[in-house]
Amino acid sequence: MEMLAELAPLLKTFWYIALPTSLIFVVQSIMTFVGADASDGVDVDFDADFDGADAPFQLFSLRNLINFLLGFSWTGISLYNSIENQALLITLSIVVGLIFVYLFFIIIKQIRKLAEDNTFKLTSTLNRSADVYLTIPAAKSGKGKIAISVGGSQRELDAVTENESIPTGSVVKITGIINNDLLLVELI
Repeated sequence: MEMLAELAPLLKTFWYIALPTSLIFVVQSIMTFVGADASDGVDVDFDADFDGADAPFQLFSLRNLINFLLGFSWTGISLYNSIENQALLITLSIVVGLIFVYLFFIIIKQIRKLAEDNTFKLTSTLNRSADVYLTIPAAKSGKGKIAISVGGSQRELDAVTENESIPTGSVVKITGIINNDLLLVELI
C-alpha cells in the first residue's frame, strides 16, 4: 500500500474503490460460473411500484453496486492523467458506472430470453390429435393409452372416451381432461 500513499487524494480514492470492488467482482464471477450464485443480490428494504414492468433483476443489489463501482473507479483511474478537471472526471466516472449497470441489465435481459419452460402440462394436449396406442374401451368403462408428441417429446398418456370403443392405431382428438391425469378423447 506504499504505492497508494504517494498518490493524489482523488486518484487514491479511485484506487481504494477499485481494488476491493475488483476482488468482489472476480469472486462473484467465479461463483456464477460454478453455480453458487443463487440470487441477484441481498434483500433491501425498498418498495417501489414499477407499473407492471418485468424487471429481470433488482435495481438496488450488491451486484449492481459492484458493477457501478467497477465502472466508476476504473474510469477514474484510467482517465486521471488525461482529464485535469476533477469535476468532469468524477461526472464521467459516474456516467460510465451507470453504463456498466445498464449493460449488465441488457445482458441479463438477453440471457433470460434463452430460458425455456419445458415442463409438461396436460393442458398443452387439448384439441390436439393423437394415435391410440392401446385400445380405449367404450363409454368410460376402462382406460386405454394414446401416443402424442408434445414439445418435441413423445408421451404415452391414459385416455377414456364417452362413445364406442376406439381400436389401436386410430387417430383421436383430445377434448378434455378428467381429474388432472386422464384425457377424454373422441375418434376423428
